[in-house]
Amino acid sequence: MAGPRVVIIGAGVVGAALADEISARGWTEVTVVDQGPLPATGGSSSHAPGLVFQTNSSKTMTELARYTVEKFCSLDVDGKPCFLQVGGLEVATTPERLTELHRRHGWITAWGIESRLLTPDECVERHPLVDRDKVLGGLLVPTDGLAKAVLAVEAQIRRATERGVRFLARHEVLDVTRADGEVTGVLTDQGEIPADIVVCCAGIWGPKIARMVGMNLPLTPLAHQLAWTGPVPALAGQTEEAVRPILRHQDADLYYRDRFDGIGIGYYGHRPMPISADDILSVDEADEMPSVLKFTEEDFEDAWTETQSLLPATREAKVEEGINGLFSFTTDNFPLLGESPDVKGFWVAEAVWVTHSAGVGRAMAEWLVDGHCSSFDLHECDVNRFEPHQLAPEYVLARDCQNFVEVYDILHPLQPSGEPRPIRTSPFHARQQEHGAFFLEANGWERPQWYEANAGLVEGRSIPTPNDWAAQFWSPVVGAEAQVTRETVAMYDMTALKRLEVSGPGSAEFLERLCTGKVAKSVGSVTYTLLLDHDGGIRSDITVARLARDLFQVGANGNLDLDWFTRHLPADGTVQVRDITPGTCCIGLWGPLARKVLQPLTDEDFSNEGLKYFRAKRAYIGSVPVTAMRLSYVGELGWELYTTADQGQKLWDTLWQAAQPLGGVIAGRGAFNSLRLEKGYRSFGTDMTYEHDPYEAGVGFAVKLDKGDFIGKAALERRKENVRRRLTCLTIDDPRSVVLGKEPVYDGDRAVGYVTSAAYGYTIGKGIAYAWLPAELATPGTPVQIGYFDQRIEAVVAEEPLFDPTMSRLRG
Repeated sequence: MAGPRVVIIGAGVVGAALADEISARGWTEVTVVDQGPLPATGGSSSHAPGLVFQTNSSKTMTELARYTVEKFCSLDVDGKPCFLQVGGLEVATTPERLTELHRRHGWITAWGIESRLLTPDECVERHPLVDRDKVLGGLLVPTDGLAKAVLAVEAQIRRATERGVRFLARHEVLDVTRADGEVTGVLTDQGEIPADIVVCCAGIWGPKIARMVGMNLPLTPLAHQLAWTGPVPALAGQTEEAVRPILRHQDADLYYRDRFDGIGIGYYGHRPMPISADDILSVDEADEMPSVLKFTEEDFEDAWTETQSLLPATREAKVEEGINGLFSFTTDNFPLLGESPDVKGFWVAEAVWVTHSAGVGRAMAEWLVDGHCSSFDLHECDVNRFEPHQLAPEYVLARDCQNFVEVYDILHPLQPSGEPRPIRTSPFHARQQEHGAFFLEANGWERPQWYEANAGLVEGRSIPTPNDWAAQFWSPVVGAEAQVTRETVAMYDMTALKRLEVSGPGSAEFLERLCTGKVAKSVGSVTYTLLLDHDGGIRSDITVARLARDLFQVGANGNLDLDWFTRHLPADGTVQVRDITPGTCCIGLWGPLARKVLQPLTDEDFSNEGLKYFRAKRAYIGSVPVTAMRLSYVGELGWELYTTADQGQKLWDTLWQAAQPLGGVIAGRGAFNSLRLEKGYRSFGTDMTYEHDPYEAGVGFAVKLDKGDFIGKAALERRKENVRRRLTCLTIDDPRSVVLGKEPVYDGDRAVGYVTSAAYGYTIGKGIAYAWLPAELATPGTPVQIGYFDQRIEAVVAEEPLFDPTMSRLRG
C-alpha cells in the first residue's frame, strides 16, 4: 500500500472517479464508504438522466466535461459502454435563442471543441421528431452524448479495486473524527476507519457531512422533474437505446433523450423545490431511492404541452412515469472543491454533476497527490472562494433557487444578481444614490457602473453606441466619465477590492516567501507582485504596501488570497493576517488635476518629490486620516486613498467639494474598465488565471528571480524560455463592434484563441480586446478576426500599452 490513508465519503460518480484517479497515481490506501448499495447508491448519480452537454461559458467547466466524455468513452462494463456518443443538439424556437446559439457556438469553439450551427432542415435531419416549422436553427456538438452513470461508477470501482482500493457499501457515516485541528478518521455505523485525509463526495448530503467538521457548505439540493413516455409509435422497433442526439429546448426549459422506443423529458420550468440535506430520507426509508421524490404531475403540465408541440410524434404517447430527482445547486453554478479552511485533511468535491464528474475526479487527485492541479484551472471552483455573507443560509437558498429558475435563461455577462440585494454598501452609497448611480454587484458590494448625474457631460462628445448586446447595462455616460477622467479628475469608489493586513515580526519574511517581487523594502514602498502556485501558475496579482516595519497592507483579489495567506502562516505565531475590507473604504482620485484637488486639503507634501510613484504615506485630508498610495489602474496621476468606514462619507464630501470647481466628476466601473484596458492592466480571474504563467501573461516584470526563494520560483525558471502563448492586445476599428469576452479569435478559418477582457477605448477611439493567442501570432500588426455571434470582426494585434507608453502621466 502507498500514500496516506484516505477515506472518500460517497461512491457516486464523483467518489468513484476520485478513487480511480487517485489510485492510478499510486495512492492505494484508500477506502470508499457509502450508505447505499453499490454501484447504484441512491444518490443523484443513480437516477441522473445522463445528458452530457459540454458547452459552457466557463472554459474550466467545458474542459472538465471534455475529460469526462473522453474517459467515459474508454470505459465499459462487460462490453456494455459507459457513454453513448450520439451528439448534442440545442434548438432555437425564438430569434433571441438563435442569437444565443451563435454565442454558445463561440464559447465551445473558443474552448477547442468541434461544433456546428445547423439550419432548421439540418436540425430535423439530425432529430426527425422535431417539428420543422417550430425551430429556427440549432447547435450541434458531435462529441456530446449520454453518460451511463451507474455503469461508469461500476467501471471505475472495478479499476480502483484492482489497485487495492476498498469499497464499503451500507456504511452510514456518523461523524468525522479529528484532533488538534486535523482529521483522524471517519466514524460509521459499523466502526471507525482511520484517515489522514477525508474527501466528502456525498452529493446532496454534502452539507450534512461538512457540518460534522464545522464547515458551512453553500449547497442546496433541489428537485428537478424527469419523465418518461411510453412507446412512441414513430419509434417503434428501435432496438438501440439511443440513436438521436440528446436534445435541448432551452426556450421552454426542456431537454430530451432517447430510451429505446420512448423519450425521456427533463424540465426546469417548474417552481423551485428545495429540500434540506437533513430531510432527505435514508436508503432504507426511501420507497425507490433517497434522491427520488414523488412526481408532481401538476408541475409538469406545461412541459408536456410544449413537448407535444416541439415533438409532434409524442402526441400519440403518454407520460407513463416520472420523478422529482434531487440535484445539487450552488450560488454561482460552480462546484465546491478543496480543503476546509479550518480542519486540515478534510476535503470536499461537491455540487458536481455527471457531466463534469470524471474531470473533477482527475482534478482532485492531482490536487491531493501533487499539491496543485495541473490539468484544470480551478479558481472558479475552489470552495474557499466565498465571502462570509455568501455562506448565510438565507443567501444560499435564495441564490440557489434563482440559479435553478435561470438554468436555461439567456444571461448577459453584466446581468445583476437577484435578491437578496443590497448586501454590502460602501460609506459612499448615499452620495452615489444622490448622483443617480446605476449599480451592479461585486462580491456583494453595490458598485456604481455609471452616474446619471453625469448625463450632461455626453453632449458634444464623440461616444459611439455599441451593438445591441454590448449596449445592455451600458450608457454613453460611461464614455463621458472616461474622457473627463483623462481631462480633469475623477473619483472612483474602490471599496469593493479586498484589503488584507499582514502584521507581526515575521511578516516581511512571510511575504517574501509568497511573492514574486521584493516587498521587504523601505517603509512607504508599494510593490505590484504576484502569488504563484508551485507549478508557476498565477494564483493572484496583488499590491503590497509596507506601512511600518512589521505592518503591510495587501490589495488582494478575493477570499482565495486570504485563504492562501492563512494556509501558509508560520506555526510560531509571528505573523497575523486580517481582512480589513469591511471596516475600511477607498477612493481612487485620478486625473491630470488630481494634485490640484488633493494638495490644498493637506499639510503633507503630495508633490512628485514628496510622494513618488508606487509609494505610500499616512496623512490627513481635511480632518480625515488616510493611507495614501500613489498608484493608479486607469493610467493617470493620482492616489488610492484609504480610511476607516466611519470616516468614508466625510472623505468623499471633502474631495468632492474640492474637485467640483476644477471640473471633476465621480465615475463608475464602466469608465474604469475602459481606461485600464487602454493602459494594458490585467485583471486576475479574467485575463490571467492559475493556468497561465507571468511570462505568458505579460507580467514577467513583477518577477524577481534574483531575490530569495519563493513559491513557484523553480517552476518559473523552467517555464521562462518556453512561452508558447501570449496575452495579446487587439484593437478594433469599427466603433459598434464592441465584444464582451470569451469570443473565439480566428487566424483565417482556424480558431486560435479567445478574448478575455474587452471594452471600447473612449480616449483612443478604438475597440480593445485582450486575447490569448499562440506566441507566433502575437506580433503587432498581425490581422485576426473575432467571432461575435454570427459575425467575424476584423481586429489587429497592437503594441501595448495603447495609452501613455512612456508613463509620463502616471509619474508627473
